[in-house]
Amino acid sequence: MEKSDNLGNEVTETLKQNGYKIIQDKKRFCFGIDAVLLADYVEVRNGDNIYDLGTGNGIIPLLLADSPRLNHVTGLEIQAECADMAGRSVSLNNLENKISIVQGDIKEVQKLFPKAKADAVTSNPPYMIFQHGKQNPGDSKAIARHEVLCNLEDIIRAADYLLKPQGRFYMIHRPFRLAEIISTLCRYKLEPKRMQLIYPFADKEPNMVLIEARKFANSRITVEKPLVVYDSPGNYTEDIKKIYGM
Repeated sequence: MEKSDNLGNEVTETLKQNGYKIIQDKKRFCFGIDAVLLADYVEVRNGDNIYDLGTGNGIIPLLLADSPRLNHVTGLEIQAECADMAGRSVSLNNLENKISIVQGDIKEVQKLFPKAKADAVTSNPPYMIFQHGKQNPGDSKAIARHEVLCNLEDIIRAADYLLKPQGRFYMIHRPFRLAEIISTLCRYKLEPKRMQLIYPFADKEPNMVLIEARKFANSRITVEKPLVVYDSPGNYTEDIKKIYGM
């Protein structure tokens, strides 16, 4: 990612993966490697209409938008300031025909979108269970990291509402919640089909997990080879360099 502009707390950066520009606010929660890995994990199919839940500044729609197979991607974001930044990034790249940004609450998805219209849904949700008194519930970083405004079940319930039969749900999360993730997916008839564990270093425990689930699919999961981020401190592995377009 290359910085190309700077105004106040906002920076405009260029994504190496596709050359699109993204606006970020340095005082807010900027996107990280988890969003990049999730976007890379998504299999975009011909004519796909994709919904990204909790889109933040629109990073996942921007990373998906250059796929020739994509029809349209809609990003849903509850925070007005983040939704505004995402919308301005869409306009900056002249992608209004490929990306829509909607401000709204995941818990009210049925009021915002029609049922069963999504070919795929993506989400890079808050990972941590909210602990009252330890975070500011109005802080944008707390909202991004902790289950302040929505929880895991809210995300999965929304995906279930949006997806067509056999539609795909892609999510990145933390391995320590894997049992909860799989049980909640199955309760909503979203069958886990693929899983990949992500390790910071080859000799460390995994700290992220990528999951693809399909609505009303048969029970069978493929565990893919691990993805290692660093081969030495500060040095990405070849797999990560390839994902970043380095």
